[in-house]
Amino acid sequence: MQEWALANDERIAIVFEGRDAAGKGSAIKRMAENLMTKHHRVIEVGSPTPKQNRSWLHTFEKTLPKKGEIVFYDRSWYSRAMIQPTMKYCSEAQYKYFMKHVNRWEANMIRNGVTLIKIYLSIDQNTQKKRFEIRKNHSLKYWKLSKNDIASLKMWDQYTYYKNEMFRKTSTKEAPWIVINAKNKMTARLNAFRYVIDAIDYEGKSAIKTKPWNIDMNENRIKLFQVSFENLSKEQYDLLNHIKQMF
Repeated sequence: MQEWALANDERIAIVFEGRDAAGKGSAIKRMAENLMTKHHRVIEVGSPTPKQNRSWLHTFEKTLPKKGEIVFYDRSWYSRAMIQPTMKYCSEAQYKYFMKHVNRWEANMIRNGVTLIKIYLSIDQNTQKKRFEIRKNHSLKYWKLSKNDIASLKMWDQYTYYKNEMFRKTSTKEAPWIVINAKNKMTARLNAFRYVIDAIDYEGKSAIKTKPWNIDMNENRIKLFQVSFENLSKEQYDLLNHIKQMF
């Protein structure tokens, strides 16, 4: 797909949205790890600066893919639709302005030759809490858990409201939202891969058979933290696989 995009000057933007610990970064990492580094970028969106706040959509115009380039967004301009109003990082007027203009902005982007894919990785509250707890106690990943992450736990219902408003108002025929259950990280990554490959009509693409991503229990073994576990019962396998999907 990347070779086709490069040869035909295609511009591809892939947005990953979701709550904290939904697996956005790891999904992008897996999707991008074998791409040519000169022809793809990853944009990570954090707290906005005052300048970015004043011209939010204009800020992202500078990040859009160039000809022959794929750009992944680990959060995107849609931070203004969900996490920013939830955590009061933007004003109500800024939120309303964004919601009023974003569809037209995206339509113009698509008319100018950008293929836009919008993916939302969905997790439940218990899954988020478990992943936060693992981050907190992990010697190499503790830094990923911020004070804002902890604060967002108390704002679950408010975030849900803004998320549903985003789906209702910004999922258009030209740029629909694709919601993927991300409780199992591996399954979510595979489904994201499949959707992107299926959505882009590029030359040399092999047909993908429709298949639900299920765990194969035939071998009754799994590898976790470089340790192989074999001859497992179903209950043992399910427990270890559940732990594995938290990372």
